[in-house]
Amino acid sequence: MATTINSPAIEKTLDPQDWEEVKELGHRMVDDMVSYLQTIRERPVWQPIPAETKKSYSDPVPLRGVGGEAAYAEFKRDILPYPLGNIHPRFWSWVCGTGTPGSMLAEMLCAAMNSNVHGGEQSAIYIEQQVISWMKQALGYAPEASGVLVDGGSMANFVGLAVARHAKAPSYMKTKGLAAGPPLVMYCSSETHSSVLKAVQTLGLGSDGLRFVRCNREFQIDIDALRDSIAADRKQGRCPVCVIGNAGTVNSGAIDNLEAVGRLCKEEDLWFHVDGAFGALAVLSPGLRPLLRGMDLGDSLAFDLHKWMYMPYDVGCILVRSAEKHREAFSYAAAYLDPHERGLTAGPISFSQYALELSRGFRALKVWFSLKEHGLDAFAGMIEQNVSQSQYLAELVTAEPVLELLAPVPLNVVCFRFRGDLRDESRLAELNREIVLRLQEAGTAAPSTTIIGGKFAIRVANVNHRSRREDFELLVREVVRLGGELIHG
Repeated sequence: MATTINSPAIEKTLDPQDWEEVKELGHRMVDDMVSYLQTIRERPVWQPIPAETKKSYSDPVPLRGVGGEAAYAEFKRDILPYPLGNIHPRFWSWVCGTGTPGSMLAEMLCAAMNSNVHGGEQSAIYIEQQVISWMKQALGYAPEASGVLVDGGSMANFVGLAVARHAKAPSYMKTKGLAAGPPLVMYCSSETHSSVLKAVQTLGLGSDGLRFVRCNREFQIDIDALRDSIAADRKQGRCPVCVIGNAGTVNSGAIDNLEAVGRLCKEEDLWFHVDGAFGALAVLSPGLRPLLRGMDLGDSLAFDLHKWMYMPYDVGCILVRSAEKHREAFSYAAAYLDPHERGLTAGPISFSQYALELSRGFRALKVWFSLKEHGLDAFAGMIEQNVSQSQYLAELVTAEPVLELLAPVPLNVVCFRFRGDLRDESRLAELNREIVLRLQEAGTAAPSTTIIGGKFAIRVANVNHRSRREDFELLVREVVRLGGELIHG
């Protein structure tokens, strides 16, 4: 006997009874958020969350709603004042993009459409195809390549390496699993982002399946050491499948010799994956393009648009030279998703066949909108400005006797430290860590920290279209001041 549910006499909806009230609230939200961006310099980069506010984050689930007005008031009081801070002009902690007012509005348009962009005959599919085509044109990548928008560089790396495993592993392992054949091995430099190791582990190769090859003095992968590592693994019965080249390492912005890595991969019949999380987009600048020579040789290329293209989170991209290999790695059959020649499922492509996600947001709209609004040349100019500002910061550091530059600055990452007359590395690490924490807690600036060449560093990663040279001058003055106070009291 079927279960019955008593229905109320009047069926309800989550749409408002008074649409004019929603319009009024929405207009106020837009005004408030545009003003929030307009006045960002007047606020601290970051500030701690008060204990009382944190307590409200543990409130139980509301069983009855308070309405949009009250929810918005609570948002402004308890959420808006305490962001990560990456929209601020002096945020350089990680490679976090700043977003733009136009792309913020595009996100509202996206939410209104609420498209599930897995496939089908809908505008969102065509716009994502267009954005991917624009990216191939912009980055000089093979026009016949496939691509898909993902949530960021970590997933882009995962997808690229999954296709590499599919393409280069012995064919019988695709059905029998990794245990049926020799251990698979991938290779990268010791400066490679942690997402690569996470991807390799998730793909079933284990941490032993990733070789971290030593770097040269420029923090690039050592080609001779790479060649020797591949040969040693083959001699011991392992199966090399892929080399990951860096187009801008997270620590220092170093760029591997991508031409040399690409040639070696061709000689050894290995997949060449390029992790270009932020650095790949430097190719938009004619002046910076030579640094990335050989990037177009990659069998797959991962990069983020929410980094050096200044988009709101989240949107990354993976391009794969062989569309066939890309689709084979993720394709599946599901009767409920069968396409037809006409109707809703008659779209040009199913993006869910090129990555893990079936439910996918309309990430392409903010990219499309931003490129339509500003044009590609504007983004190239901003990237050049960020690099110029980073080199200016390096000059400021070099000019200060108490500071020490710890790595070359080929792109937009500057690693330095307060040195003074100290020689003890542990004390220097403690001192510079405290400097960074005080800068953050005061809301003055937000660099991050890292280890570079075995030394604790203050790290500035500049993908900020709001930064000015005066911001870097302030940073240097404050580091010098804080360092002197901490040493001398």
